[in-house]
Amino acid sequence: MSFSNDVKNELSRLETNAPCCDKAELLGVLRMSGAIIIRGMNIGIHFSTENAALARRVLQILKNNYQVQTEVVITRSRRLKKNNRYQVRVIPSPKVSVAMTELQLLSIESDLKNPILQNHCCKRAFLRGAFLGGGSISRPSSDYHLEMVTENEDFAQTIIKIMHGFSLKAKLTDRKNDFIVYLKDGEGIANFLSVIGAHNSMMELENVRILKEMRNNVNRVVNCETANLNKVVKAVVRQVNCIKYIDSHLGLGELPPKLQEMAQLRMNYQEASLNELVEYADGLGKSGINHRLKKLEEIAIGLGMEVEKNK
Repeated sequence: MSFSNDVKNELSRLETNAPCCDKAELLGVLRMSGAIIIRGMNIGIHFSTENAALARRVLQILKNNYQVQTEVVITRSRRLKKNNRYQVRVIPSPKVSVAMTELQLLSIESDLKNPILQNHCCKRAFLRGAFLGGGSISRPSSDYHLEMVTENEDFAQTIIKIMHGFSLKAKLTDRKNDFIVYLKDGEGIANFLSVIGAHNSMMELENVRILKEMRNNVNRVVNCETANLNKVVKAVVRQVNCIKYIDSHLGLGELPPKLQEMAQLRMNYQEASLNELVEYADGLGKSGINHRLKKLEEIAIGLGMEVEKNK
């Protein structure tokens, strides 16, 4: 089962005791993927989904809030997986007009002006309905991606504005004839799940985010330490080669006493880093050791040695 279905199953089992929020959620679902059916002088509603829990939720909200006649038709999908498809139908009748009027499903005004969406809690429910009706989310172990797809650009803009009201940095793009509202950062998706009430799914995503961040931090540290170690090794090899070159082309005995001592120290401790050499040098600090080793390199170069510098 996909993570999207896990989230929708959790949302579809949320208990709500506020009719206003039920209606806001229903508005989001039907705006996203509902269809208006006209039969003679009467209007009906169709909603279709492959999620049984969501079909039950939509049916329950309709029955609890409106005096309408409903039915559920189960069909077999023709797609490869051949999942069941649940069609929730509101039979056309004069009573359906009451629901349509209250939800303002046929209004040409922006949903932002809808009285149902004036409360903070109802805006959360509306976003929940929009996600239930046409949303999807990648499994946290892969890339972070949440999107809601609609054919209506005005509706997409409404979703964007409401999400921005919750400090969710959603963006909008288009794909063929569809408009996609999306989030692509883990923190934003986690916050969205919290806003719409999918707290268990949010915790699952956050746990994965923490593990990913820990792995990334460990990898960064390891990569940094590896790079530093490589630099140290290259520097030591270069210094040793310079000393050997001086010894074969000039003789270490021709060097000033301090440089002779440093050359001998480096040759005695060829695996030691600059910091470790300080422990073996009598009273000489890191900068002093570094200065003398560079002086030895300069002498080797002056004698004709080609030295590859650290990048």
